[in-house]
Amino acid sequence: MLLKILTPSVLKRTVSVGIFSRLRSTNVKMSLEEAKQAAAIQAVDNFIQNNMVVGIGSGSTVIYAVQRLAERAETENLKVTCVPTSFQAKGLINKHNLKLAELDTHPVIDVTIDGADEVDSNMVLIKGGGGCLLQEKIVASCSKLLIVIADYTKDSTKLGDRYKKGIPIEVVPMAYVPVKQKIEARFGGKTELRKAIAKAGPVVTDNGNFILDWLFTDQNLNWELVNQELNLIPGVVETGLFVNMCYKAFFGQPEGGVVERIRK
Repeated sequence: MLLKILTPSVLKRTVSVGIFSRLRSTNVKMSLEEAKQAAAIQAVDNFIQNNMVVGIGSGSTVIYAVQRLAERAETENLKVTCVPTSFQAKGLINKHNLKLAELDTHPVIDVTIDGADEVDSNMVLIKGGGGCLLQEKIVASCSKLLIVIADYTKDSTKLGDRYKKGIPIEVVPMAYVPVKQKIEARFGGKTELRKAIAKAGPVVTDNGNFILDWLFTDQNLNWELVNQELNLIPGVVETGLFVNMCYKAFFGQPEGGVVERIRK
């Protein structure tokens, strides 16, 4: 009788939760990809409702969020309008036949779901490892809620505990040398121009800029003030520090559960 009264959407969610529950009960460790998927499913199911405008972030974890949105669109007739933060996000939206929009037609977003390179205990984020920090921050700033989905390796007490690649800073190409020198003189550490992998030369963002990765050494800095100072340096377009922006984070765990954290 139970199966007869469950809707297809409830059945779908029950199966997903059951898989993760069985993994917990047998003490089988999940892979990082499974942990990402668990966080994505829980975030989408908890926050996305019908007729919402949804910001779609970038990165490997967001792939699972878009897949979940597509599943719910099929099983529940969920209708959402998706605003991408990058070329990759736009491709995911189109691939899964979700409704695509842009900020010029939908400047107010209900919820943005995005990944992060690191989240500290104060819910300060490092983002931009994939090079999309400017568009990610613009979309996040237009959102009523920013929700982060990640695996347990992104959960830190202090920035730099786990993520060792530094804070990405998008800069105008002509200014990268003076910006690099000013950051190192003011805050210490080392700042490196991010190099491309598949071609010679630097990484070029979707906006035609370069990225500096600031390898900071002081983990006790006031990140809100640092972010403000960095943005005042001429030539800096945006930083990968997301301060006072994330409302809630979901971290998929190796045992199969999901840890949730809300910004105080």
